Amino acid sequence: MLINYISKNVNLKDNFKVMVEKKLSKFDRLFGDSASATVKVAVLKNRQRVEITISNNGMIYRSECTTGEMNDAVDKCIVILGRQIRKNKTKLGRRLREGSIDEFIASELEAAADVDESDDVDYDVYRIKKIPMKPMNVDEAILRMNMVDHQFFMFTNADSGQINVVYKRDDGRYGLLEPDED
Repeated sequence: MLINYISKNVNLKDNFKVMVEKKLSKFDRLFGDSASATVKVAVLKNRQRVEITISNNGMIYRSECTTGEMNDAVDKCIVILGRQIRKNKTKLGRRLREGSIDEFIASELEAAADVDESDDVDYDVYRIKKIPMKPMNVDEAILRMNMVDHQFFMFTNADSGQINVVYKRDDGRYGLLEPDED
């Protein structure tokens, strides 16, 4: 697994990198050599934030933890990643066997856009994110939303052909937003 490090306000030591590589090596048997991981480390006042993203053949697993110690944050991220992989293993296996997702998750394109300032607009768009609109069913959209650890996900519904949004509710259940024809 190829591991890239990004640090903010900290210089990463070699022993930290060795420790991260050792902990991520337990996922090698699941992903193989084609997988890549990005480890982002930032020091924020008295807190240490670690974000680990693993991508392999379009599949994305992500975890983020903020603690007082960097090593503790890495440990928690590894536990979260393991939980995500176990949780989605049977769902992904079933979908792959059925052939319903040849390319389940396409890489997301992020682009910063220049926003034209006009007199009647007071909003500042910080970032524009473009996502592939592959038709999928609601279960696949919820699975993809959980894999990238977001609170909502926009997709083209394979059943209706319309753009829908799934979201995670505060009570842990999921909601679906559909356009109203009226």
